[in-house]
This record gives sequence, C-alpha cells and structure tokens, in this order.
Amino acid sequence: MDIRQLQYLIEVARFGSFTKAADALYITQPAISKAIKAMEEELGVILFDRLGKRVELTDAGQIIAGQAQQIVASFHSLTSELDDLRNLKKGHIRIGLPPMVGASFFPTVIGQFHKKYPDITIQLYEDGAKKVEQEVASGTLEVGVVVLPTTQEGLSSFPFVEEKLNLVVHPSHPLAGRKEIELAELAQDDFVLFREDFTLHDRIIGECARFGFQPHVIYESSQWDLISEMVAVGLGITLLPETICREIDNKRVRIIPLVKPVIPWKLGIIWRDDRYMSFATREWIAFAKSELSKAF
Repeated sequence: MDIRQLQYLIEVARFGSFTKAADALYITQPAISKAIKAMEEELGVILFDRLGKRVELTDAGQIIAGQAQQIVASFHSLTSELDDLRNLKKGHIRIGLPPMVGASFFPTVIGQFHKKYPDITIQLYEDGAKKVEQEVASGTLEVGVVVLPTTQEGLSSFPFVEEKLNLVVHPSHPLAGRKEIELAELAQDDFVLFREDFTLHDRIIGECARFGFQPHVIYESSQWDLISEMVAVGLGITLLPETICREIDNKRVRIIPLVKPVIPWKLGIIWRDDRYMSFATREWIAFAKSELSKAF
C-alpha cells in the first residue's frame, strides 16, 4: 500500500464514484479501480459497497479513509516543506468554493494570481459551504470560501463581503408589490432553497423556526440560477443574497428586502494555520486578502 493508493481511496470516497474520482485525478477509471482492488486484497477487507453507479465506504473503509486523510495530509506537508527549502516557487492549491460564490467573486482574483505565479496550479472543488468547511478542517482542502461564522474548530478566516438576504417572488405573488417583507408573512408559502449541505439552508430554516413556523420546502438545489428560474415560473419563493439577486432577470421576478429579521450573508476565506502551509497556499491567502480588500 502506498500514498498514491491512499489518495485514490480519499477521492473515491469524496465523489462516491470511481469515474468522477478518476476524472479529478486525471487518470483512467480502470487504473483507480485496480488500485482500490489491490488495497482490498492486501488488507483483506472490502473498502466500498458498490451501489449501482455510486459507491459508499464500508465500516472498514471508513476507518482506513480516516487514517488515510491524516497520512496524506502529513505527506503533503512533507513534500511542501521540501519544495520550499529548495526555493521552488511552484505548487498546487485545492480551493473549495460554493457554486454561487465562485462566479461572482473569484474569476478575476484567480486570473491575476495566475499571471503573477504561472507555475502554481489551482484546483477548484465546488460544494456547499458546510462541506467546504469540513474539508478544510480535515486538511483535504488547503483553502475554502464559506459563510461565516464557522462551526469547525482550528480555522482562521478573512471576511471579505457582508450582505443580506432578499425575498424573491413571482410577479403575481400577493406580496410582489411590497417594498419590504417580514419573514413571518411567508409562513404559508412554498419555499425553494439550497440543499442541506449549504449553510444558507440551515440559516433560513433556523430563522423561520425562530419566527414560529416550519417552511414548506418543495425543492432544493445547488444552483442559484435553477432556484431563481423555479421562482420565475411560479413554483415557490426563495431568499437569496444581494449579489445573486443582481444577476437575476428582474423582469421575471420581484426582489423585495427582508427587514424582520435581516438575515446576514457574510463570506470569508478560511484555512488552518495550525498546520504547515506551502508557499503557494500562503501566497494565495495573502494575494486574495489584498485583492478582495480592494474590491469590497
């Protein structure tokens, strides 16, 4: 068993798919399947349950995957330190971005960083903020962008934007002509929300509960444009950050400020500073801080 096999195990567990893991690692699916099979034979246990096109870790697989993450993180720290000692200003950074954050805030920053450091590669992982936070905390990702405050221990953060949520409704909705809305007025509406692995999902559900009702959620998605489109065809209402609302066609929906309560949407870059960080990661954090401070 070697470090390469452990990396394969982690990626298959992350994606729940041999094919998606192979794509992320830029290798063939048979190669990754062969490596996992060799591990299973060497250890004498089954690591994954094959459930159609998806796979899930078995109990034995969960134990080994937990240890594998620590071993791979230590290996990356070792190789990064050696690279820095040799003054090789090269590297690879894994950054987690929620889907609705990436397109709005980071293409320009990433482009400018690439111009300055063309030999540093960046791999982006799109997932909900909760999942991104967990994976930065575990060391699977070096840097992430999440909705603050964080819940995991040991994370440092740099906030770069703070907005509030607005109500988005169809033009025919009874509240569409209002200038502002209170959350309690939405108790009887159907909601279209982000999935449970998105921080906004929990935040909206929690605020509704605080104001005395459980929202009737008819659909969940990871894509803000699909959510807004469902509102535009009259399937329900939603709450979205101001940045996203500016991207929506306001001829097809009505966007109304939510005033009671004001639900904040505060974004920040997170990382772990209690572990060794490569030159590339340290430079990315400093660069992003500088550029985002100018922009916001």
